[in-house]
Amino acid sequence: MNGLMLVARREIVTQVRTKAFVIGLVITALLVAAVSFAPKLLGGSDSYTLGTVNSQQLPLQAAAPEATFEWRSFPDEAAATQAVLDGDVDAVLVNGTKVLTDGEIDGQLGVLMQSVNREVRLGAVGVSIPPLQMESVGADTRYESARTGIAVVLVVVLFMMLFGQVMMVAMGVVEEKGSRIVEILLSTLRPWQLLGGKIIGLGVVGLINLVTILTVGLGAAVFSGAAADFPPGMAGLVAGVIVWFVLGYAFFATLSAAFASLVSRQEEVNTVMTPLTMLIMATYFVAFYATSDPTGTFATVVSYVPPFSSMIMPVRMAAAEVPLWQAGLSMAGMVVAVVAVLAFGAKVYERAVLRTGARVKLGDVLRAR
Repeated sequence: MNGLMLVARREIVTQVRTKAFVIGLVITALLVAAVSFAPKLLGGSDSYTLGTVNSQQLPLQAAAPEATFEWRSFPDEAAATQAVLDGDVDAVLVNGTKVLTDGEIDGQLGVLMQSVNREVRLGAVGVSIPPLQMESVGADTRYESARTGIAVVLVVVLFMMLFGQVMMVAMGVVEEKGSRIVEILLSTLRPWQLLGGKIIGLGVVGLINLVTILTVGLGAAVFSGAAADFPPGMAGLVAGVIVWFVLGYAFFATLSAAFASLVSRQEEVNTVMTPLTMLIMATYFVAFYATSDPTGTFATVVSYVPPFSSMIMPVRMAAAEVPLWQAGLSMAGMVVAVVAVLAFGAKVYERAVLRTGARVKLGDVLRAR
């Protein structure tokens, strides 16, 4: 066990001390923060500058609290017309009967002024019309758009993190084998210690990146106000994402190390990794489909099937309400799959990592004693 932790520590220290890792982490954090603030910076609340001529200001703020209104008073219609043409105001209410604009009025502003003016006039003659009561008899859809957005971002982040770390494992195994450093390491370590240490070490590096993305993203969302639209239970979702990342990484990284141990040159990595790459891509595409139909039969069934569950179940949990027993059953199945893959990967790695030269066939490795 000491050997395993020594290898893991070596992988962590080697990665986090590089300038590329530090710069990449900082750039990632800045990009995540920028994306979190983008809706507020690009969208923001609607702001209107309005004018009056012999008219009272309409109580538009009460009808549209999310917007801002600035009112100006003009002595006559000519001055108001010039202000509209100069772009100083968006619209001017004249004598309480007409509205001056330069071209067609903004659709939202036009509807708002018409409805509020109607209410003011009806109230002036003693007519009060109570607003309609809105009552939903279906599922709560308040957070539907936010859930979909979170799910889309989540599937992209998980794919990038899993794919990147899996390729790092493969490159590390081939580099050690090609340079014959693995022979020196295995003179004092057991194969499972070297394999496990590499997977754990690079997994911790991946977790550092993932936690940074989640922390910066949520923090920026809180400061920008976007977190107000988040559904309840975000803390549980974040914890679940981390657990699912660990399980998915353990599954794919073990297979990556096993396949990479079959070759001795960096040029052969892409070829030997093709089946695993296709599996990861298939998982990504299915998970992306699940963001649009998280409660559908296909997404529900596949979310129980490893390794698809490592991406699809957290996406379903983000996009919709998933019963706890479904998440638990899916996680249990993924744990069983990880254990099976660890046994398979350790056997392949142990039998192939010291066989340098030409590419080793997987069938020959499995038949070897």
